[in-house]
Amino acid sequence: MDCQIRLATTRDAAAISHVVISALRESNAQDYPADIIARVEQGFSAQGISQLMMQRRVYVASINQRVVATASLDGDVVRSVFVDPQHQGAGIGRKLMDVIHSAALELGLDVLHVPSSITAEGFYAALGFRKVRDEFHGAERTIVMQRLLMQ
Repeated sequence: MDCQIRLATTRDAAAISHVVISALRESNAQDYPADIIARVEQGFSAQGISQLMMQRRVYVASINQRVVATASLDGDVVRSVFVDPQHQGAGIGRKLMDVIHSAALELGLDVLHVPSSITAEGFYAALGFRKVRDEFHGAERTIVMQRLLMQ
């Protein structure tokens, strides 16, 4: 499986939306109730993704020109890392995070932060992120993590 990673374009918005919503419904739903999943989904419509692209560096991973994962960099914050459930565990998320790490170094950043879901905490910990604190948005728990970058 040859995975290509590139900056996203607005033409990718619908495919990114599909990946995010699939991951929310299949993976994150194991750790969060349906009402929280439904609320989070609202921000990830194709139109919502297009708006995010104007504020962040959004990357996609594709296999055979099909978008299977996404991640973005918003200043020193990693956001919206999602891998299609059919491709989870294949190293695609790690490859995306390598690209994010390189972009952060190019920007001269010393640290990366990530507001992690419960679902992804172990993934980020395996990449060297450490928990800073928990935040709660209503009943939604987010684990704020950070990783110091080596120049």
